[in-house]
Amino acid sequence: MQLLTPEHRKTMLENGHRYQTDPDFEAMPVVKLFTPWGACTWLLTDLDPEDHDLANGLCDLGFGEPELGSVRISEIESLRGPSGLRAERDVNFVAKETIGTYAARARIDGRTIA
Repeated sequence: MQLLTPEHRKTMLENGHRYQTDPDFEAMPVVKLFTPWGACTWLLTDLDPEDHDLANGLCDLGFGEPELGSVRISEIESLRGPSGLRAERDVNFVAKETIGTYAARARIDGRTIA
């Protein structure tokens, strides 16, 4: 499964450009990625316009400390779990709130719920 579809990439690049020009912009997550064998979850909002492998959003590695930050898509793609499992995209995910709201709740809950 492709982690980011062409539509995801287009929207995430548009968000990346908007962040550069509007410091008050707060995006809705575009995609939710996760590891089916563990507790890692990424709610990603944008791609760096100058480095299309660098995504930003809510990163939760399953240690109880979710945080807003960046991650390389290639790094997520390279993850392997038991029996060769790979990270996946939640095909049913539809953002209901901004990334800031998800992040605030995740800090309280100690994990990302989406």
